[in-house]
Amino acid sequence: MAGFTCSAADLRPLLGTAANATAAAEYICNGFDTVSNKLVAATYAIDNTYLLFSAYLVFSMQLGFAMLCAGSVRAKNTMNIMLTNVLDAATGSLFYYLFGFALAFGSPSNGFVGRHFFGLEKYPSPSGDYSFFLYQWSFAIAAAGITSGSIAERTQFVAYLIYSSFLTGLVYPIVSHWFWSTDGWASPVREGHLLFGSGVIDFAGSGVVHMVGGIAGLWGALVEGPRMGRFDGDGKPVSLRGHSGTLVVLGTFLLWFGWYGFNPGSFLSILKTYEHTNYSSYYGQWSAIGRTAVTTTIAGSSAALTTLFGKRLLTGHWNVTDVCNGLLGGFAAITGGCSVVDPWAAIICGFIAAWVLIGCNKLAEMLKYDDPLEAAQLHGGCGAWGIIFTALFAKKDYVNEIYPGKPGRPHGLLMGGGARLLAAHLIQILVVIGWVSVTMGSVFWLLKVFGLLRISADAEMAGLDVTSHGGLAYAYHDENNDQSVKNSFPMANMDSSNA
Repeated sequence: MAGFTCSAADLRPLLGTAANATAAAEYICNGFDTVSNKLVAATYAIDNTYLLFSAYLVFSMQLGFAMLCAGSVRAKNTMNIMLTNVLDAATGSLFYYLFGFALAFGSPSNGFVGRHFFGLEKYPSPSGDYSFFLYQWSFAIAAAGITSGSIAERTQFVAYLIYSSFLTGLVYPIVSHWFWSTDGWASPVREGHLLFGSGVIDFAGSGVVHMVGGIAGLWGALVEGPRMGRFDGDGKPVSLRGHSGTLVVLGTFLLWFGWYGFNPGSFLSILKTYEHTNYSSYYGQWSAIGRTAVTTTIAGSSAALTTLFGKRLLTGHWNVTDVCNGLLGGFAAITGGCSVVDPWAAIICGFIAAWVLIGCNKLAEMLKYDDPLEAAQLHGGCGAWGIIFTALFAKKDYVNEIYPGKPGRPHGLLMGGGARLLAAHLIQILVVIGWVSVTMGSVFWLLKVFGLLRISADAEMAGLDVTSHGGLAYAYHDENNDQSVKNSFPMANMDSSNA
């Protein structure tokens, strides 16, 4: 925010020829300088508070991931999946602090990787404050949380620690540098040449976060193979249903709530006016933030309803788990273009995202691919659709508001903006798939080679809670103090379709 400027030399002639005119001019200018400094400080305080609050909302999504994951697995693996979610956050904190943030946003740097702020050395800086680090960290651990769902119920605990460290400390940060840093080769805010004159508009991370987490999970699940009993002897899919629809719904609502920090918070500041708009002074970045919250809400809602009726037609059931996953698929899709599309376009985004998820799930069954949380299909598939959607529906006025200073910047193909933005976004899809496949695919393959990836068949049948975590998540007791039934129910021996 530019401050007021006041020059005593310029002001003195306006005060006449009185003997104290010079002193009066200096007094007035000193007062203006004080007010200007206070306004600048207030702007920084408001923007940093907004960003911190957004970071808290995004971090609350970890609780949503934990509840969603817990409800989607069988009861005998509940403690395991919840502990992995806790450690995704804890491990991600250290590795993003030591390496990840510097690789992502360590400017000045080259177009491929950051080079400064390792361990937050010489930070804060003119490029950002601690609130910016915390916000970006919450995104990094979200990507790791996505991956954990794909490999649930059959993975050694040490494998979670290794892949989470690698993902948050190296793989995800480099992708975020490419598309979000002011130096990134495909960033829409870089100085100088932009990719196809536009850069990639992945505002809150359909590709940077969701595709990265989804593709990493895809490789983890492919290298491990399906869970025991997921496909019968003829190769037909067998449903291994999660044990708690209640936890699935709770986790979904928590994620929905956190998404209002994920998408609107990606503006990074709120106290900013827009020049050259068709609106009056009541319109500014705060309005764009509100619009982003609306498009997020509508896309998720459209996807949920489409999934509800679509699955009803396909299976004959009203399935709450499917609806929750459809809702989240709509959110993942709108994340990239949430700030640059109209609310009506968000309906289209969510509608197609639901069918993308349904189609990806059908393809997964045909290929005998097993993902307990549908994470790769949801975040990878719907994230990729969201990248294409933005390139089709990004509105010129919104693009120029959020990415100013580049007149004639390409916008959505279907909005009259040509195909250059679409070309940039197709490149993003390809490079994200390539980078994550090479890095995370190699990590999971090496873990398998060294015997650190998959648990034994006996441990998988008994459940990870008993074999790795000291006991079951749930214990059942008789109210009448009958010792014969007071002991914990032997859930490890239950049929796998109900446990």
